[in-house]
Amino acid sequence: MLRMGAPLIAIAAYRLAPGRVSLWAETAAVALPAPYVEAVARAGGHPVLLSALDPGPASELLEPFDALVLAGGGDVDPAAYGQEPSADVYGVDPARDRLEMDLLAEAMRHGKPALCICRGMQVANVALGGTLVQHLPDVPQMGEHGVPLGGGTVHEIRVAEGSLLSKALGGAVATAMCHHHQGVDRLGDDLVATGWSADGLVEGLELGDHDGAWLLGVQWHPEETAADDPAQQALFGALVSEAAARRG
Repeated sequence: MLRMGAPLIAIAAYRLAPGRVSLWAETAAVALPAPYVEAVARAGGHPVLLSALDPGPASELLEPFDALVLAGGGDVDPAAYGQEPSADVYGVDPARDRLEMDLLAEAMRHGKPALCICRGMQVANVALGGTLVQHLPDVPQMGEHGVPLGGGTVHEIRVAEGSLLSKALGGAVATAMCHHHQGVDRLGDDLVATGWSADGLVEGLELGDHDGAWLLGVQWHPEETAADDPAQQALFGALVSEAAARRG
């Protein structure tokens, strides 16, 4: 049931290949892990899933909503940042890439807050002209960042003092759950890095001065620990609070 006054938060869902859900062996699916939805709901927002299968333009899809969440998932198509794919790239869905980049552009254009998680942060970076490291294990001295679709790893994130990320988390250090094999290489236009792992990988980014737009990207998965970690839940709280304030 929609709670009166609750900000409407759009979360971009994604397609699953036939057989990914065992009971649906013959058909594809559109899905999203429940912790994203639960974290938004705990923060006081009303989560609604959007699908890349919807034929509507991003401007129409996002129009009813107060904020946007871009979630994790497969890799961004390297063609979107001018590169050929390495052998380790997986789960590419150009239709999803296009929709999420268009949704983010609409959110920025209309001053709607956006929280971009793991793949979502990479989408934001590419959408604004940045590039990605296609496979972190190939980078010398790179630390452990978990395995996509497999085991995660927990490590600390150093956060820039005074940043939006620091204010949202409530401190200069966060404990994060990660499982990704790609990361930010060249930052996109107007983006600034505000969080780093011990090996120097960018783990948080946000906009510099960009006409009042509110965009926060984190490379880790706050939704996975938000139920038990107030700092991670606070990221969703910051999104919902900002959405409510801007709507008002």
